[in-house]
Formats: sequence, C-alpha cells, structure tokens
Amino acid sequence: MHKNTLLLVIIAALAGIIGGFLLANTLNRSEINALRAQTQQSKSSNTTEPKSGDDATLSDDEIRGKIAEADKNPTNLSFQKDLGIALYRYSSMKQNRALLTDAIRILTRANSIDDKDVDILVNLGNAHFDVGYDKDDAASFETARNLYNKALAQKPDDPDVRTDMGLTYFFQKPPDYDKAASELQRVSRANSKHERSLQFLVQVYVKQNKPADAEKALNQLKTINAVNPAISDLNSQVAAAKGGAK
Repeated sequence: MHKNTLLLVIIAALAGIIGGFLLANTLNRSEINALRAQTQQSKSSNTTEPKSGDDATLSDDEIRGKIAEADKNPTNLSFQKDLGIALYRYSSMKQNRALLTDAIRILTRANSIDDKDVDILVNLGNAHFDVGYDKDDAASFETARNLYNKALAQKPDDPDVRTDMGLTYFFQKPPDYDKAASELQRVSRANSKHERSLQFLVQVYVKQNKPADAEKALNQLKTINAVNPAISDLNSQVAAAKGGAK
C-alpha cells in the first residue's frame, strides 16, 4: 500500500477506528480485562480473582482455554458473541492473524444463532475487512460488505459502518473509486462533521483526478477540525493533484 495511504489509515484508526486497526489503548485495556475476566470465570470464583489488567498480554493458555470452552458450548449466544468480539479486538491490537481466524470462526457461529445482531454483524464485517486489507483479498472485502449491508439495513444512519463500507471499495484490488465516493458522500451528507469519511473522501477525489472536489472536502475537514493530524498529508496530496491537473 502507498505510504501516505497507510499513514492516513493509522491516523483514521486512532481517531475513529477503521475496521479493527490499532484500537485505542483504553479500549484495548478494557477488552483485555474483559477477556481475562472471562478466562477466570471457568476457575473457582471463591479462590481466584481476575488479574488487574496491568499486563496488556494474555497467555496462550488463557486464550486457548476460552476458545475451547466456546467450542464446547456452541449454542450459547452471549458467550460466542462476547468472546468473539473480545478475541477480534485483542487480535487487532496484537496483530495476531491466527487469533483473528479464531475470532471470525466464533463470530460466524454467533451470527448463525442470531443473524440480526448488529454488534456481531459489524465486528464480523470488520474482521473480514482486516483479512481483505492484510491479504489484498477481494472475497474478504465482499464478505465484509455483505455483513455491513445487513447491519446498515437495521441502522442505516451509522456513519462509521457506512464509511467502512466505502473503504472496502477504496482498498480492494482493483479499487472502485466511484462506489467508494458514493458511500462516503452519503455519510458526509448525513453527517457533515464526520471527519473520517471526509479524510478518505479527499483521497478518493484525488484518485479520481478531481482536485477541486478534493480541495473542497479538505477545506470542510479543516473547518470541522483544524488540527486533524491527517490534514498535512492531505494538503500534500491535494497540491500534487492540482499540479498534475494543470
């Protein structure tokens, strides 16, 4: 991936979470503590207290033990959902692709029990998004889109899910910038202060060789948040686009 695009992905992730990339540390800690607490529940509650969470790493035994427990209780929806989401977010933080595979498997099972649960749909979509991004896998992006569509059927005004839908088109190989723009524009029309969609809309317009539209979207972003950390790089991209259009 182009260096500038990767940088903006990371910036966007830290600001508003794109798919599962690099979850903010406070969220990581809470998810780790929740996952660790779950691992302790299978032990004696009278003799064992959950760890404090100062260590941001779980042992393989803790994780594998909980996955095995989920496999033994495949019809327990809340268990599958909670563990699947926690595993997904933990795998994202640790960049553990093997654990991501387990998270997808467990969330898929949760989705088979309740295919209307929006949290399951979104997290499972995000997990497939990450696979598509990591492996340049078009099929995974398509799976993510299908899941996002099901979530949006219930929550059509969710700007983050709609943005991620647009980004599946932006990052797929080959990209479909027209569809990406359509989804991101829809977010911006509904929520003119949604920074992450604007950040990527600027990039989409640059890719479409529409420097005037890119500059307009960038100015809108500056109006919303003049200290958005993506602005400097976006300025460079728009300037280069304008120069190339002369």
